[in-house]
Amino acid sequence: MKIKDNAKDYADLKKAVELLETPSITAQISNLIGSPIEFVVAKLPKFASKKINGIVVAALNKSASAALWSLDNEPGRTSSTKTNKLYAAISGAAGGAFGFLALGIELPITTTIMMRAVADIARSEGFDLDDFDTKQACIEVFALGGNSTSDDAADTGYYAVRSFTTQTMRHLSKELAELAAKQTTKNAQKLVAEQSGKWLASLIEKVAARFGVVVTEKFAAQAVPVVGAVTGASINLLFTDFYQDMARGHFIVKRLERIYGFDDVKIAYKQIRKPDRGARA
Repeated sequence: MKIKDNAKDYADLKKAVELLETPSITAQISNLIGSPIEFVVAKLPKFASKKINGIVVAALNKSASAALWSLDNEPGRTSSTKTNKLYAAISGAAGGAFGFLALGIELPITTTIMMRAVADIARSEGFDLDDFDTKQACIEVFALGGNSTSDDAADTGYYAVRSFTTQTMRHLSKELAELAAKQTTKNAQKLVAEQSGKWLASLIEKVAARFGVVVTEKFAAQAVPVVGAVTGASINLLFTDFYQDMARGHFIVKRLERIYGFDDVKIAYKQIRKPDRGARA
């Protein structure tokens, strides 16, 4: 049976497309502050972007350790999106008030809140939080907010963004299976745990290249003198809301792929999206 034959699941896929193909977080921040974000980013000191990227990698690593394992593993449990947005607004207000000096403190907190919100949504869509693939998918959500400078201009859209992590993890998973097959049961379990941690760290580095671009834009917007704490909170609300939408769309798609297969869902997704629809700003 194909997804088009099930009215409810096809409606869910339409909802996912609508969420995943919304205007980029960059465009939304620009609308919030009333000026093009590129202009604001250009005013940042040269050292800032490099420093921010290091903070982003550390924040994603810490959040993956703290957030994904802080929730009860109850697949299907309703998510608490409003609570997560409230916590994000509070931490954003602090970042807006104290600027770059607070970024190293505020960003790990905000990222952990958002990672927890993403995991909460994964759980609500029926995913097992102890499963390695679920942890990987939660981290992937943070690649869905923007493109890195090395991206091909034509390489946009949800499935294009997913492919850059999927290919890497497929290779690593195969390597893990081959290594584990050569070990005793006890050694294999230890090896899987060690390698899984290393590979999640490798995935985080890849995701950080994209998420770091968005965080730099976020910081630039918060650093504008007239913005301060109030809009800092608003930007964090926008951020958390955006990534919760990305997570909801992402895990709806992955849930449907479990039922109908990757190819059928991807074809239906592209037909719903249409070539000229949902292009990211």
